Amino acid sequence: MSTSFQDTVIINGSVITGDGRTFFERGIVRLRDDRIIEVREGTEATIEDVFVIDAAGCTILPGIINGHAHGCIHGPAMPSGSAPVAEDDVAYFRNKHLLSGTTTLLNVCGLATVDEIHLPGGERHPLDIHVSSAHTPSNIAAAMEIDGKGLSNRHHALTIETMIADGAKALGEAGGGQTLGGGAQDYRFIPAAILAATGVSVHPKIARSLKEAVLGRSLNGDGAADQLYLEHLMESCGLKAHLDAKAMRELIAKTVLPPVALSLQGFQEIAAQSVRFGLPAIFHTALPTIETLLEIAATHPSCRMVAGHTNHPSFSAEEAVHFASELRKRGAAIDVSTLDCVHTRWRNEPDNLDALIEAGLVDTISTDFAGGDWDSILSAVQRMVAKRQLSAPAAVALATGNVAHTLPQLAGDRGFITKGRRADLTICEGHNLSRVRHVMIKGKIAVSNAALVDDRLSLTQEIS
Repeated sequence: MSTSFQDTVIINGSVITGDGRTFFERGIVRLRDDRIIEVREGTEATIEDVFVIDAAGCTILPGIINGHAHGCIHGPAMPSGSAPVAEDDVAYFRNKHLLSGTTTLLNVCGLATVDEIHLPGGERHPLDIHVSSAHTPSNIAAAMEIDGKGLSNRHHALTIETMIADGAKALGEAGGGQTLGGGAQDYRFIPAAILAATGVSVHPKIARSLKEAVLGRSLNGDGAADQLYLEHLMESCGLKAHLDAKAMRELIAKTVLPPVALSLQGFQEIAAQSVRFGLPAIFHTALPTIETLLEIAATHPSCRMVAGHTNHPSFSAEEAVHFASELRKRGAAIDVSTLDCVHTRWRNEPDNLDALIEAGLVDTISTDFAGGDWDSILSAVQRMVAKRQLSAPAAVALATGNVAHTLPQLAGDRGFITKGRRADLTICEGHNLSRVRHVMIKGKIAVSNAALVDDRLSLTQEIS
């Protein structure tokens, strides 16, 4: 911080502290270096020799903590160990998260190294990015079965022990849409296989319908559609002229099933490592994995299970509520993800998210990836508030204080606007929390008036 000012003081805004309850209609937040040194209700503040941020009309929140994201590092992508995301796309996703109010992010692809957060040249980004580890034999084998093109000998040699020593903050993601027949199969692998075989491009929702028609929603064939329905579905999307039903069944099975058993075995390995090291473990939660998760929760009660994206589209709303309730009874933390279900709705709808929120079963909220089409966390928070599903403090806590409690190694020193916590703050428009004006990370301004700040905004004038 510039030596011209001892402190930064934010005045005239409402304050939501992140504890799920506290709301100040008008509050004062004072920062020194990278820490919060005062927060209180009121309008009178000593502002001599301080840098002033006038937050009139705005609400001051703790910086958003995203505990389940992808696409923000330069190493192997997704639990499939795919080739790294293009550098321009990594930059785009990072900027999008930061401009949406996120200050801390856990990239849970699981098979990258800690140093692959940054480019070899030392490029840095204001967003505080960390990685998790899923470096167990079965998880790596599952990645190789489906893809693995981003994995080098170095990645194969890594262990969870070495990753923790290097700074990994959690375990997982165990499983993924690639290895367990989820969303990535719908938007990437199945459409690519169909395009290669037929020259026909299919929408992800069609790919999902074909997958479920062949394999059933649990990937075990139970409840799979009859032959006439599959043929009707193929006819409706122009595939019947290129493949018969038997060939389609073979194509879907060949694309989806090879990594599934290995990936489920990887769940057991991650659970054991969570017990061993006492770290939170993030699991791909979907209909094909739910029985395994319930078993792990029963047989590994010390596993610090985070049930990721429990609003997964493989569940009906009723199933999502039932299984989240059962997992929570067994000690799991229940995470939901925005996916693309808030505004975009390219592949997914908000029904499961709504049902879980209204049932009071959600502990944390993240974005996941949704093929890069994820909606922001604060857009979901604003929707909850506008629909009167939750109060603003309760909704904000899902993305701040609750995440700090659930993932303490990642965010134990932030997530709340209280004295002594790290000065990560997001300042939003008061009537619409999804509209972010300013973002501060470690007391430094990273976003000013919805624009990225390269280094540090010159502290020569007030922000208003």
